[in-house]
Amino acid sequence: MINFTYYNPTRTIFGKDTELQVGQEIRKYAQKVLFHYGGGSIKKSGLYDRVVASLKENGIEFIELPGVRPNPRVSLVRKGIDICRENKIDFILAVGGGSVIDSSKGIAAGVPYEGDVWDFYSGKEQIRQALPVGVVLTIPAAGSESSFNSVLTNEDGWYKRGTRSERIRPVFAIMDPVLTYTLPSYQTACGAADIMAHVMERYFTNTPDVDFTDRLCEATLKTMIRNVPIAIKEPENYAARAEIMWAGSIAHNDLLGTGREQDWASHGIEHELSAIYDVAHGAGLAVVFPAWMKYVYRHNIPRFVQFAVRVWNVENDFHDPEKTALEGIERTREFFGSIGLPVTLQQLGVADDRFEEMADKCTAEDTKTQGGLVKLHKQDIIEIYKLTRN
Repeated sequence: MINFTYYNPTRTIFGKDTELQVGQEIRKYAQKVLFHYGGGSIKKSGLYDRVVASLKENGIEFIELPGVRPNPRVSLVRKGIDICRENKIDFILAVGGGSVIDSSKGIAAGVPYEGDVWDFYSGKEQIRQALPVGVVLTIPAAGSESSFNSVLTNEDGWYKRGTRSERIRPVFAIMDPVLTYTLPSYQTACGAADIMAHVMERYFTNTPDVDFTDRLCEATLKTMIRNVPIAIKEPENYAARAEIMWAGSIAHNDLLGTGREQDWASHGIEHELSAIYDVAHGAGLAVVFPAWMKYVYRHNIPRFVQFAVRVWNVENDFHDPEKTALEGIERTREFFGSIGLPVTLQQLGVADDRFEEMADKCTAEDTKTQGGLVKLHKQDIIEIYKLTRN
């Protein structure tokens, strides 16, 4: 285990009807907020009306900015920054999933910054100040409700990049599993793949003697494997929805990554897919992650064997550990397929003619590597893209 500092001050408010507390929570920080959300789903479900009522009851003035879409765009973030500056807004309320939250974080960081907000995502600048962000979560997936990460897409060149700072970690996250009852099964499945990928990015490590966090990762994955099919079959099963929602936060608040090196190559590789083709991030991960596994597993066969045995209950073949490792990879792929996700580029609806361009973007034209378990160069990433064909 390596040295670490763990800090997560996000206040989690979990359970039925907790969204009714949103105005009360915001009142601790501000009196004027930007109410940021996506499309019409929160209005159809009645969540919009409940949030507005809570804000008004607590004397919170608000200006709305809808229009967030999957793979959130920096152009809308810039619009939000302008609105906040013009109206002297001092708090961002995100009502939605990871895209809304990441967009809100971008706005929060951009308001006090004199330059262009994309500077944070291109790596040109670090976030030193930000408005506070609060969340009412509707989609368990990104874990952005308690993380210090934000990912945006820049339409100028179709780059998808992330930034991180404790300054943008939400001050509170309201999580009512009932709000996820109306999610389409495909969206539930995409969220599940993202959650599981967040765990696996931390699980596949070269750091020895991390059995405690190994077990936490394995328990989180097994919780997802058990509950996601239930939630898809029974959308209003509160117990299953609650397990998934809480697992989604734990998967990405970095508790599971304490004391260990992490990987993150699969996310980097997938970001190029969803930036160019605008596919759902979770669906892209369902295609990319098993391909990455197949490409790198020989680097640390014992870890992939452990994954197969502990997570998927594969019987350990002590005479042929490679067979056991490969079976664990295949079970992962089969699970994604069983919950309705694509597992090949063809199923994802993506062409295979831009591998070199995506690998160039992923590695800054082969001047940097991706991944912690294995350092991947441009050609490695092209080979992984090739494995996603079938």
